[in-house]
Amino acid sequence: MSQGDERGYGGNEPGRTDDAYSTLGGTRQTRTRLPGGDDDGYGRRPARSSRSLIMVVGVVVLLIAAIAFANQGGGRGSDGGNEKKPDAAGAGPTAATGTKPVQGKNGTIASGFAHDEQGAQSAAANYAVALGSDGMFNTAQRHSIVQSIADASKIDELQSGFDADYSAEFGAQIGLTADGKAPAGSTFVNRTLPAGTKVKSYSAGTAQVEVWCVGLFGLTGDESTKPVTNGWFTVSMTLTWDGADWKVLETGQKQGPTPVTGDNPVSGSDEIADAVNQFGGFTYAR
Repeated sequence: MSQGDERGYGGNEPGRTDDAYSTLGGTRQTRTRLPGGDDDGYGRRPARSSRSLIMVVGVVVLLIAAIAFANQGGGRGSDGGNEKKPDAAGAGPTAATGTKPVQGKNGTIASGFAHDEQGAQSAAANYAVALGSDGMFNTAQRHSIVQSIADASKIDELQSGFDADYSAEFGAQIGLTADGKAPAGSTFVNRTLPAGTKVKSYSAGTAQVEVWCVGLFGLTGDESTKPVTNGWFTVSMTLTWDGADWKVLETGQKQGPTPVTGDNPVSGSDEIADAVNQFGGFTYAR
């Protein structure tokens, strides 16, 4: 027998290769059939779908348990999870209180303020608006304003002081008539806009409050020598509780704080007059 016959059985026997040591297609593996009848002929059992399903379910259960444990133990502080969270609705010292404004009126001025710090601040803001209005240049209106906001024990003193401040001579320097009115073709502007309030001291009977304001003041018109300008100032008030409302004992005023002026273009005189006549003011509530 030739060597070629030994190697290839004539070279035509299926399943054989040129490798003299191969028993199955050159893989050096012996084909062995295992008992049981469910193998694939190569000693490997087919994958069972039930076993895979059990493994997947087990992994999911473990993940859920881990997440639950993390949520239960995570996010707690050193006090065992009782750490107090910041009050999302808690107002800062300069934020609005959200308390409804007063409903009462004493003439054109709000009245019936709450007997607390918030009420004292609301009263001071509205009184600053009244004392910084164009009505203060008319004697009858000025007296009505003072009598509405002043404590009974201070009406005469405050009225005398304001009469001196808003004299006819001062009005004439601005260009007003004797009764505090603007000349024909002009509009007199004297409006105070509170930007904020601050309590300096407070007790059940007395409160000292400061009101930070911006004011508009001047005369519109082509011939006006006192055009409308704006200025920042702080009004201070000492208030007393008279049993029904906050009333003024004393007032004062100082300049500022004043922010940097913006780059807005200056509006014309007629536009300012229209704005003053068309845009109304507010009742203020802290």
